[in-house]
Amino acid sequence: MSKKQPTTPSKKVFIVDDHPVFRDGIIRIASAIPGVVVCGEADNAVDSFEAINKLNPDLVLMDINLPGKSGLELLQDVHAMCPELPILVISMHDEQLYAERVLRAGGRGYIMKQAGPDIMRDAINKVLNGQVYASEKTAATILDALSRPRSASSTSVLSKLTDRELEVLRLIGHGKDTHEISDSLHISTKTVDTHRSHLREKLAVKGNTELIHYAVRWVGEQV
Repeated sequence: MSKKQPTTPSKKVFIVDDHPVFRDGIIRIASAIPGVVVCGEADNAVDSFEAINKLNPDLVLMDINLPGKSGLELLQDVHAMCPELPILVISMHDEQLYAERVLRAGGRGYIMKQAGPDIMRDAINKVLNGQVYASEKTAATILDALSRPRSASSTSVLSKLTDRELEVLRLIGHGKDTHEISDSLHISTKTVDTHRSHLREKLAVKGNTELIHYAVRWVGEQV
């Protein structure tokens, strides 16, 4: 009588995204990977943090844009709670803008939502196997930055911005007013005004009109 081979425990994946249709798509992609099971899902940072602490997944897949607390803030909180837990960010935002921030915050990879299922599966497998995932373009950019000597002139002014301020700047650049930014980020209009004030100070621009012009030019450069 042959002995049964011991089975390898499935890797548990937790998914955080506030768009139900896209979240379902990620669930299908992840669930189709051999040895991977989706152990839970959430659409906001607060519920995610509690569930991750309870379910103890092997990997967290999360978006950056979440209601209330942003995905970057959630990433930092989860990384502080479970430093060894790998986190892969899947986002619609340009990787050249956010990938390095994600990696600095403790993430193990960044992939854009426009990527196909094959790339997503590859990224999930790599991060589950202890590797870091980044596109060739992002990896080349990071390596190039590391190879250059640091100087005050080479430091981007945008690096002075907090993650939330960067989000507000992006939305201003897309033509959103204070109320629209408030609705999009689920924060008060007063908080948006505070972020605008900090942006004007950090970017050394005078008034909201100049801030809007700066934001529009900056967003245009990302395209």
